[in-house]
Amino acid sequence: MKEPILHQLYDSQNFRKQSERLFALVSHHLESSISGKKQKTLNWNEPENELRFWRDFLEKGNEEDFFSEILNRTTHTHNPKYVGHQVGVTAPITVLTGMLSHLLNNGMAVYEMGMSPNAIERIVTEKLCETIGYGSNSGGFLTSGGTLANLTALLSARKAKVPHDVWNEGHSHPLGIMVCEEAHYCVDRAAKIMGLGEKGIIKIPAAADFSMDIEKMEKYYQKSVSQGIHIFAIVGSAPSTATGAYDNLEAIQKFAEKYNLWFHVDGAHGGAAIFSEKYRHLLKGAEKSDSMVIDGHKMMMMPTITTALLFGNKMHANHTFSLNADYLLNETEEDEWYNSGRRTFECTKNMMCLHWYVLLKLYGEKAFDSYVTRQYDLAKKFATTIKEETNFELAVEPMSNILCFRYVLPDMSLEESNVLNQSIRQELLEDGEFYLVQTKLNGIHYLRTTLMNPFTTIEHLESLLEKIKVSAERLLASQIS
Repeated sequence: MKEPILHQLYDSQNFRKQSERLFALVSHHLESSISGKKQKTLNWNEPENELRFWRDFLEKGNEEDFFSEILNRTTHTHNPKYVGHQVGVTAPITVLTGMLSHLLNNGMAVYEMGMSPNAIERIVTEKLCETIGYGSNSGGFLTSGGTLANLTALLSARKAKVPHDVWNEGHSHPLGIMVCEEAHYCVDRAAKIMGLGEKGIIKIPAAADFSMDIEKMEKYYQKSVSQGIHIFAIVGSAPSTATGAYDNLEAIQKFAEKYNLWFHVDGAHGGAAIFSEKYRHLLKGAEKSDSMVIDGHKMMMMPTITTALLFGNKMHANHTFSLNADYLLNETEEDEWYNSGRRTFECTKNMMCLHWYVLLKLYGEKAFDSYVTRQYDLAKKFATTIKEETNFELAVEPMSNILCFRYVLPDMSLEESNVLNQSIRQELLEDGEFYLVQTKLNGIHYLRTTLMNPFTTIEHLESLLEKIKVSAERLLASQIS
C-alpha cells in the first residue's frame, strides 16, 4: 500500500535523496561556472517557447530532470562572463543558511517565533550602524528588498518631520521629497504609494557625471516651497542605478541640516563600500544621515532578497508604524527590538539575518572589503581599456562597478548608433556567452556592465570587447549588402 501523500511530502529519507541529487548538481554547476568550463552564461529562449516548455514539462516531464532543467534554463551569475544586472553572485555558504531558514520557517514577528533570528538581526544591524559611523543610539532592521526599505525610510521621515499625523488622519496639505533625476525608480514608486503624487517628487537635475547637481538644490527647493509644497526629506543615491554615480552626500547632508529635512541615503547597491578602506570615502556624509539602505543581495554576496535599513536614531526604527494587533503584541514603553513585527512593514519575514551573520562569523568584514574593492578596481581597469580602443566610447568615468559604454563610428548619426548598439546587445543575448544589459542616457543608447562576479578578469572583459567588434562589423556589413 502506498504511503499517504503527506507522509511522502515530509519523509526525511525522501528529502535526503532529493537533496543529495540537487547538491551534486549544484556543486558541479558551481565548479563549471566559476572555472569557465560552461561556455555560456545563459541559453536564450524566446518567452513563448519557454512558456511552452514548462507547460509541457508539468504534464510530461521526468520529475528527476526538474533540477537539471532549472540549471540549464536560467542565467548563471557565477559564470565570470556574467556582467549584467545588479544581482549578487552568492557565496555558496548562503545556500545553506537559506535552506535552514526555509525549513525552520520562523516568521520573526514575535520573539517566540524568532528567538535566534531576532537576536542575530540586532547584532548584524548594530555592526552595520557602527561601520557607517552612526552613534550608540542608532539601530535598524532587515527587510525584503531596497524598494520596501526606501519606502519605510520615507514613511519614517514623514512621521518625524511632518507635524500632521498623516499615518492616522491622512493628508492635509501637499508634501514632497527631493531626489536626483538619476535615482532608482523605487524612490518615485515609494513617493507615489505615499500619496505625494508627481508634484511631490522634486527631481534635481544631474550634473555631467550623472550625480545630483548640488548647485541646483536651493533653486528647486525654493520653487517647490513657493508652490505650497512642504518638503520633508531629501534622498542621496549611493550610487544611482544606470551609471553607478555617487551623489555628493556631504553636500546633501549640509543642505538637509539647513532646512531641517530628513536625509536618507539609498545605498542599496553601493552602501557596502562602507567596508572598503579604499572606497568608503564615496560615502562621506552618510554617517550624519537619518537613515540608510544597504542591500545584502547586491554587493555583499547574499541571495535575494535581503536589505538592511539603518537609522541614526533607533527611535525612528521603532515608531514608524502604529500597530493594533493585541493577539500578537502587548503595549509597552520598552524598546522591544526582539518583536520584529513592531518595526517592519512586514509581519512575517524569513530568517535573512542568517546570511549576514554567517559571512561575518566565518570570513569577517575583510571579505566585504576585498570584494567591493576588487570589483570597483576592475571597473576602472575596464574603463582604461575601453578608452584605448578605437570606436568605443565611455558614457562617464565609473565611480563604482557599473560601467556604460557604446560602439560608435566617427560619421555615425545618433539614431544609427542607437540602433547598432541595441542590435549588438540582442546578438550577445542570443549568443549567450556573455550577459550584459543596456541603458539610455540623455537619449544615447549604451551597453551597460555591472561587474558583480568576483572571478571576472580584465581578460574576460577584453574578450567581450572583441566579441562586440565582431558583432558590430557583421551588422554593419549586412546593412551595406
